[in-house]
Formats: sequence, structure tokens, C-alpha cells
Amino acid sequence: MCDHHHDLLPCLHCHPHRYITMVHHLIERCLILHMSRDQCVKALAEHATIPPLVTITVWRELQKENSGFFRAYYKNLI
Repeated sequence: MCDHHHDLLPCLHCHPHRYITMVHHLIERCLILHMSRDQCVKALAEHATIPPLVTITVWRELQKENSGFFRAYYKNLI
């Protein structure tokens, strides 16, 4: 059994792909709510106990893969 078990959440150490996919989906929810990266990092840390470094890393990868979307997204935030 996983020593890093967190109720219903996948474990980063035991199931890294599932964990990163979960963080990706949570970031998408933050984007739907028009949150900045810092707001998203804070929300995921507080409400889903996702380490900020993990959220920032996944956010950066999403930004690399979807640069046009994020340029438009940041324009709308301002």
C-alpha cells in the first residue's frame, strides 16, 4: 500500500502520471475561473494540498504547449 496515500487523490510518488494529470485538470478549473498563476498556486496548495512547485511546473508546461492560448489569457486578465 502507498505510504503517501491522500484519501482519493493519486500519489505523486506512486502514480506520477495520474497525479500530474490531476494537477493539469485542477489548473484548467482555475483558468475557467480566470485566476492568475499565483492565485491558482495558492488555491491548489490550500484546497488540494498540491505543492506550489508542482503547480508551477505543470503550469509552465501547459504554457509551453499552448502559448497562443496563454497570451490571450493573460491579455484578458489585465
